[in-house]
This record gives sequence, structure tokens and C-alpha cells, in this order.
Amino acid sequence: MSKQQSRFILNGSLTTFTWMIVLFTIFPIFYMVFASLHSNEDILRGITSFKLVDPKWENYRDMWINIDFFNFFKNSLIICTVTMLLASSFAVMAGYALAKYRFFGSKTLEMGIISTQMIPGIMFLLPIYLMFLGLKEVLGIPMINTYWGMILVYTAFYTPMSIWIMRSFFVAIPNDLEESALIDGCTRFQAFVKVILPLSVPGMIATCIYIFLTAWDELLFAWVLTTSPDVQTIPVGIRLFVGQYQNRYDLLMSAATVVTIPVIITFFLTQKYFIRGMTAGAVKG
Repeated sequence: MSKQQSRFILNGSLTTFTWMIVLFTIFPIFYMVFASLHSNEDILRGITSFKLVDPKWENYRDMWINIDFFNFFKNSLIICTVTMLLASSFAVMAGYALAKYRFFGSKTLEMGIISTQMIPGIMFLLPIYLMFLGLKEVLGIPMINTYWGMILVYTAFYTPMSIWIMRSFFVAIPNDLEESALIDGCTRFQAFVKVILPLSVPGMIATCIYIFLTAWDELLFAWVLTTSPDVQTIPVGIRLFVGQYQNRYDLLMSAATVVTIPVIITFFLTQKYFIRGMTAGAVKG
């Protein structure tokens, strides 16, 4: 067997293996969409009972009626958007400082930021809950069942990784560009706003997408820290379809489809910025 034939077989095997992984990954999404167009009885009987004819479009109507899904959608949109704006703002400023300046403890701070991602988030659940109760009792500041309570938690959780993403992107921007702006008469802040920020747009888009999608999917803290429908987010609303409404898996699949499709569309529209921002600094810096 020649070297070219061996390479052809290897490439073919890798391609086949890759497609197998892709199909294995996206199969749950296809199953979710098809299941959402079937009755609850068909879903319980299994995939062999699925039919392409007579789709149950009324599942989507019933999903909106049985639970005020629009309210959960609104809550998620408010909490995730404000979290994205706050966390990305902190990440831009801190990431720039860590990338372009060296100060006492900067290396320790960098390692501290990334090491926070090694701690399971569930370990913070009880301390945060007790802290929120203490704020209510001592200072009279309500944090449970409030938008700001969830925004504070999400901002604290997603800022460290966002800082690391932005730091990697700022490191990849040559210092000569900023120095040229300083020579032309710009202040440090003007150079940052007029030179660095426009070049870092892909990184900021990647950071915003990461924050928004991660907050959009979070369930554990939203389930524990919110008990009122006025504040509960989409994952909590979807969870209510199981148990509270006699295990209506048809409505559960419909709700999951409504939530997932916009996220998938958003990702594909912005994937080039997301990939560029996530891989920034992978080689240089």
C-alpha cells in the first residue's frame, strides 16, 4: 500500500468518524423537533411510533396556554441581556488591563481568575442562598425572587471566563498600534477607545454570545433562587412541564424547540465572530 493510499484511507476514516460524532450530537435536536409534533402517547410509546403525517401543531399552542411561556421568555431576556452587558463590560476593562499592563499581583490575579472555573458551581449554591437571606434580614435588601439577585449571581459566575477570553484577544493585538496612536497625540484612553476597541469587536461578540447563551440555559440557580413566575426564567418554566402538568412530554418538547431554535440561528449567524474570538491568542501571547 502506497503512502498516498494510506493517507487517503486515514483521511476517509477521520471524516467518517467526525460525521458519526456530528450525527450523534445533533440527533437529540432532531428527536426533540419531531417529538414536539407528536402526541404525548406517541412519545411514550417510543420513536417507532413517530409519523411524518398529521403533525400535532397544536402542541405549540397548548404550550403557550398551559403555562404563561411568554412571561418566562421575557424574564430570561431581561436577566440574560443585563447580565451580558455587565459581565462583558467588566471583562473588556479587566481583560485589557491584564493583557497590556504588568502590576503587582497581576500573574496571581490571572491564575485566580481561571482557577475559579475549576470549582463546581453547585458548591456556591447554599452560601449564596444564605447570603441572600442575610441581606434581606440585616439590610432589608431583597435578593431572592428579584431580577437583580439573578443578574448579580450570573454576572459573578460568567465574568471570570469572559475576562480570560478578552485578555487572550487583547494579547493578540500588537502593542505597536496603540503606541502609534499615543505618538499621534491620543491619550491612553483615546487609544483604547479609537484603536483597541474597534479591533476587539470579534472578541466582544464572542464574549457576549458566551455569556448570553450560558445564562439562557442555566437552571440550578434559577430553580433555587426564584419561586415566583414573575422572575422565573425559561429553563424553570420548561421544568414545570414535567410533574406539574402530568408529564406532558409533548409540551416539553415544544417548549424546548421554541427555546432552542432561536439560539441555534443566532449562533450560526455569529459563528465566525464567536470562533475568531474564542481562538484569539491561541498562538501568539
